[in-house]
Amino acid sequence: MIVSTGLACLILVGGFILLVALRVPVAFALGIATIPIVMLDIRLTPFIVIDRMFQSYNSFILLAVPFFLLAANLMNSGLITQKLIDFARVLTGWMPGGLGHVNVAVSMLFAGISGSSTADAAGCGKILIPAMVKEDYDTRFAIAITACSSVMGVIIPPSILMVVWGGVMQISVGALFLAGAIPGLLIGFALMATVYGYAKKYDYPVTLRPTFGQFWSAFKGAALAMLTPVLVIGGIVGGIVTPTESAIIAAGYALILGVFVYRTVSVRDLGGIFYDTGRFASISLFAIGTASAFGWMLAFYNVPRLIVDVLTAHELGVIGTSLIIAALFLFFGLFIDAIPTIIILGTVLLPVARAAGIDPVAFAIIGIISLAFGLVTPPYGLCLLISASIGGMNVVKVLRDVCIILAPMLVILLLVILFPQIALWLPRTLMPMSFQ
Repeated sequence: MIVSTGLACLILVGGFILLVALRVPVAFALGIATIPIVMLDIRLTPFIVIDRMFQSYNSFILLAVPFFLLAANLMNSGLITQKLIDFARVLTGWMPGGLGHVNVAVSMLFAGISGSSTADAAGCGKILIPAMVKEDYDTRFAIAITACSSVMGVIIPPSILMVVWGGVMQISVGALFLAGAIPGLLIGFALMATVYGYAKKYDYPVTLRPTFGQFWSAFKGAALAMLTPVLVIGGIVGGIVTPTESAIIAAGYALILGVFVYRTVSVRDLGGIFYDTGRFASISLFAIGTASAFGWMLAFYNVPRLIVDVLTAHELGVIGTSLIIAALFLFFGLFIDAIPTIIILGTVLLPVARAAGIDPVAFAIIGIISLAFGLVTPPYGLCLLISASIGGMNVVKVLRDVCIILAPMLVILLLVILFPQIALWLPRTLMPMSFQ
């Protein structure tokens, strides 16, 4: 038989939702949901699904994913995270709510190195959450600010999500990196303002201002690590290296720092670091394959075209369409990991964005910021789960503080929607060729 578009949508989406409700991992649920369609429609064969998965893996740019993960793991294992925390402490620790500001500042620094929010939550959280609790900060606040600040890892460049987005959507990764810089910094400053408000209300402790000697000592300790974003982003923007090559440079540089400069990573440690990197990378890359097959099925049945027709018929304009796009990414991010959401929802909504006159780079930043919320909002909320586990507290008890801290982040998202030049100014200035 030939399956109609309506029936295909019902089987694909309904089957996927049912499998997720049965607690089947998302990556497997996406692949399994395609099987009934393949069996019913005479135009499809199992080899098509396998071929689409293979083609999604056969991408040079996606090699950047495991190397950025390796760089993050090396940074955490090599005690480089501690050096970044020491530097962030002398920069912001003297302000009201000192350790809260340190938490945000070190996440901004770590984001410019790793591109991974989960590595940020794990690496910084295991040091800062116990330290904040020891200095009489509320445990719920310590967990919430750690989780919320860690999402800057996917917004401030380099970002693994931007690498995936650029590879799937055929958009310049360098332009995406630059576009995420200003919104990411704005989110960081908004979080610091929230910490200041908490500190004034709950009278959190203040430490003495650091001396110049303390500042210089901390700067020297973190300076080499902070060169990573300069090497990565500078190389891409300057046209010297590709995103994949920049990820390899980041991993190689982190390896040199850990093994030879700081001497905090031994040869024996490398086996465990490589194993963890391979394990996490395989999860992400397998999800890319099954999500690509699922997304291809939707495109085969003209689902994206139908969505474009429906939304363009309502003539919502640029801002109205952007708000709907953000709402969809926010909703899907509650339940599904960001990478499959990019491949499925992003590819479906890209024609909608183009039809509404939204720049593809602005569309990407709106999508990525929206998906970042999903990292700290249940039921998915991976960064929140990691932080709550470190703090030894149930996620439900932290939700109130998470919602308060997320409010200014939502304001920044709205500003990017209303004024896309916030994201577009830097790439248009430094990489104008990527917009032609």
